[in-house]
Amino acid sequence: MIHELAQSLVDLIFEWGYLGIFLLMALESSFVPFPSEIVLIPAGYLASQEKMSLGMIMLSGVGGSLVGAFINYFLALFVGRRFLQRYGKYFFIKENALIKMDTFFAQHGHISTFIGRLIPGIRQLISIPAGLARMNLIVFSIFTTLGAGIWALVLVLLGYYIGENEVLIKEYLQQITLTLLVVLLFIASWYTYYQKNKKIKRM
Repeated sequence: MIHELAQSLVDLIFEWGYLGIFLLMALESSFVPFPSEIVLIPAGYLASQEKMSLGMIMLSGVGGSLVGAFINYFLALFVGRRFLQRYGKYFFIKENALIKMDTFFAQHGHISTFIGRLIPGIRQLISIPAGLARMNLIVFSIFTTLGAGIWALVLVLLGYYIGENEVLIKEYLQQITLTLLVVLLFIASWYTYYQKNKKIKRM
């Protein structure tokens, strides 16, 4: 069934072209999450066959991811925040919690958004707390694009160089994901250490 779905997506991408990639990645990044692998890896394979352009695939994929992230961001900002302000007390969420979230994302929203976009299962959701916290939109856009771009590049290159070898793709994807998580853990640890030292020097 997965193979049939992947094949259907390849057919859809080939038929709709870059618009298909854009729309599917917008959905993947918003309220209809599904693995971006089944969009960008086949697109990378089509690029290796000279049926698509790597540059346009990246532009369409990252652009779609950013639009999907904006959907979650603005829904959280205009709907979610008002809901929590009015009914949050019934879910044990006080106004003070929103203020703390605002402060956190004002100070650390850039690193949180970047890391979140690269973690499986979180990349679609990180836009929601960013919107709830009214994170600076320009900063949100920059680090969302950066994180989404790195992930998209990994998937597109896998499709480009490995092609239809599903077993090898799965193996490499697991290794890359694990390596990426280790790198992100290192970045988060370094950032925490840097912030603590910075605070100590101010005292």
